[in-house]
Amino acid sequence: MNPTSPVPTLAPKARFSDFFQGLGLLPRAFGLIFRSPKLFLLSALCAAVTLAVLVVLAIFLWRYTPGLINRFFARPESWYGEALWQLVRLLISLVLWVVGANTVPPLLLAPLQDPLSEATEELCGAPPSSPFSVGAFLKGLMTGIAHTLARLVTLLLGLAVLFPLNFIPGVGSILWTVLGSLWSMIWMAGEHLAAPMTRHLYPFSEVRRMLRERRALTLGLGAGVYLLLWIPILNTFFLPVAVVAGTLLYRGLRASGQLPPPPAAPRTAP
Repeated sequence: MNPTSPVPTLAPKARFSDFFQGLGLLPRAFGLIFRSPKLFLLSALCAAVTLAVLVVLAIFLWRYTPGLINRFFARPESWYGEALWQLVRLLISLVLWVVGANTVPPLLLAPLQDPLSEATEELCGAPPSSPFSVGAFLKGLMTGIAHTLARLVTLLLGLAVLFPLNFIPGVGSILWTVLGSLWSMIWMAGEHLAAPMTRHLYPFSEVRRMLRERRALTLGLGAGVYLLLWIPILNTFFLPVAVVAGTLLYRGLRASGQLPPPPAAPRTAP
């Protein structure tokens, strides 16, 4: 591997330390964004939209989560009951905020995700993308939105399955928060690895295979994106950083031979 290449060098077999290499994709992605004017411009546009969405989500959820909780639990009058009620409000608001952060910005910014991924691949040594055409842009736009919606439905279904845990007295909401966060991390890894793979026409079975065979590596990526959401200012860059990091992971898997050439790639004669 060229030492100046941003593509990570991955071990041929899964190992526990892969988790930390997955986490390390986030600072690698940040560095690449700030070295590339094109990536920085696209990322700054994403950050402006994301900042507005995160602020509105926080205000909306803090205001309306009590009404959701009251549908299932009456607000207690005792001081200790009120303290527990406020804890449940906080935990549910936090998980729903993460869900909102992973649903609204990707939908609004779907047209920019492929250009971010393509620009990243060019910096990794891939051939330049095809010249712009209205037809290809519209097709890519509709495909990106459709795939994003499908993946978001998967995230919401998983959280809906876990939601009844909130009815377990005492520890239910804590369990839901922990397991919901873990599910969100796994989903984030699949979401941002699937983006470049979908663009290259890989079937989703290949994404599932990577999530299964390189669990620690992909979970590290998902955990990094999840943690980034909680860092003020930097969290406005979470979507472009996640897209760039997912693309770097894809290129690393290709370079290490763990992914076959994409179906879209031209076949060479033997």
